[in-house]
Amino acid sequence: MTLILLGLIVWSLAHFWKRIAPDHRAKFGEKGKGLVAIACVVAIVLMVIGYRGAEGMTFWGRNAMGAGINNLLMLFAFYLFAASGKGTRITRWVRHPQLTATVVWAVAHLLVNGDTPSFVLFGGLGIWAVAEMIVLNRVQGPRGSYHAPPIKSEGIAVVATLVVFSIVAAIHIWLGYNPFG
Repeated sequence: MTLILLGLIVWSLAHFWKRIAPDHRAKFGEKGKGLVAIACVVAIVLMVIGYRGAEGMTFWGRNAMGAGINNLLMLFAFYLFAASGKGTRITRWVRHPQLTATVVWAVAHLLVNGDTPSFVLFGGLGIWAVAEMIVLNRVQGPRGSYHAPPIKSEGIAVVATLVVFSIVAAIHIWLGYNPFG
């Protein structure tokens, strides 16, 4: 679990760097984006290796109902992520769709993975996303005006959601974690 925690710390620091120490981050200019990207890749590798090797207590396991709810939540999470890029109508109510998608993703995974390593990984990333939203709201201040996007944006977001969901489900199946039960 040490690697999971280390990955969460690296992930969080990389993402908070611009908010916590904006002057320090600004000194790096465009190279700072590369440093953040490298830190994020390192964090993901640490979290994946840590999660795959972690052992802990199991409080609940997979069941058909949990898998179904998980899949519906994952569709919603992928839609939120797509909505952030296309600025769909849901962004009228959801200020930070990518971070909200991360929270939905974390909750969905906790529904079907009731073990200690999952609590640390998915719970940790969910907590990070909530903290990031709080920090961003303080930095950004009140929300600006909303402009309804063209209906074409909604269609693109829905198609992107279904394509990405299918690819991620196929990868999960390939890795031996069938998301459909």
